[in-house]
This record gives sequence, C-alpha cells and structure tokens, in this order.
Amino acid sequence: MPAVNFHVDAVLFDMDGTLVNSMAGLVGAWELFKQKYPDINVEDILSSAHGVRTVDNLRKYCGIEDPEELTSEALRFEMAIVTESTSKGRPGILKLPGVADAMQEMSSSRHYPNPTWAICTSATREYALAALANAGIHVPDAFVAAEDVKFGKPAPDPYILGAEKCGVKPANCVVFEDAPAGIQSGNNAGCKTIGLLTTHTKTQMEAAKPDFLVPDMSSVSLKLSQGGGVDVTVEQF
Repeated sequence: MPAVNFHVDAVLFDMDGTLVNSMAGLVGAWELFKQKYPDINVEDILSSAHGVRTVDNLRKYCGIEDPEELTSEALRFEMAIVTESTSKGRPGILKLPGVADAMQEMSSSRHYPNPTWAICTSATREYALAALANAGIHVPDAFVAAEDVKFGKPAPDPYILGAEKCGVKPANCVVFEDAPAGIQSGNNAGCKTIGLLTTHTKTQMEAAKPDFLVPDMSSVSLKLSQGGGVDVTVEQF
C-alpha cells in the first residue's frame, strides 16, 4: 500500500508498548503480586490489562477498593516493574524499534512554550519518569500521567489534556498507541490514531478502529515542519 502523508499540530505518545518495551518487568511485577494475591491469573491479565491505569487494574483484578491502599499498591507495583525488568537476567526497559529516530527528530521541540509532542501515559508519574530514564528518553514538558486525570483510558481525558498542554486542539493531533484502550481514548478525544502491533494482536487492535495500523514506530516518519507542527508519513502494510 502507498505511504500516507499528513500534517498535525502535535504528536501524542503513549509510553509502555509504544516508546518503551517494559514487558519483562511487567511480567515480573505481576508474578511478584501473585504472591500476595494468589487468585489472580497473570496470563489473563497480560492479555487484556495493557494500556489501563494500574489503579484500575488492581481494583479489577486484585479487588482493592480502599483509595489509600490503591495508591500505595499501584506505586509498589509500578516500581516493581523497574526492578523486575533487570532481575533474573531480564533485558531491562528498552526503546522500541523506530523510537530512537523519532526522539532524535522531536527532541528539540519538547519544551514550553510551544511543544509539538507530549507523552500521555496510564502509568504513575514516578514510574514513568523512572522508565523513561532507564530507556534513555527525554521527558517532554507536556507530560500526562495517571494521577493527572480523573478518568483514565479508554476515556478521552489523557489525550484531551495532552493536546491542551501542547496548546492545540485534539482534532489536530495524532496519537500513537499499542493498546485497544489507548486507541479508544484517542478516538474518543477526536484525535487521529495510529495503532502499533507491539503488544496486542492485529485482530485486537483492528477492533479498536485506529486510523492506521503498523508494526511499530519504524513504519512512521516524523519531521518537524518549518511552519510549526509535525509532518507525518505512515508506511502502510
């Protein structure tokens, strides 16, 4: 299929599964939590929980309802992702294919007052900052973490706030996501969406109805436009 070119005012990135591969640490964290919550099924959780806030997953799968306990357990879980990512010979938290080139192009436009990209993650701020540091990715000024919104993905709140932090309308943004819940969030916000096949099956991602579906970031080229914003090229397959 021919490449598709379009222009946006800002690019809104998910983090886990989009910019970084933290799957080894995620598996380790759920295995660690199974010691305290023996009824959880790690395999089932991994097939459906990606892209959703940790507090929402812990409420659903571990039955935690107390707000203070949810907050403390979510932080414990997410920091376990960092520590477990390198335990037992695991590879750590790494950039996904194509991300290094994208970050090299976009890095200079990450600061206020006119950033052209944001990270909008379902992770807590503390974990997200640690994960990005581990992967060697600069944190943009426009940054949205789990605690910044009342409702997480698939609600539109994270991407609406991300567009707001970039000073642009959601309709003039493109979202990069690896999870159905994230694609739904971007669609609900009115953004253009690009799905990545890094953590879910093609069938799962197609069901969320992204505008484009590609293997990973290496199928997309981002170029800062001299007139502002970003020119996007999508190599369809």
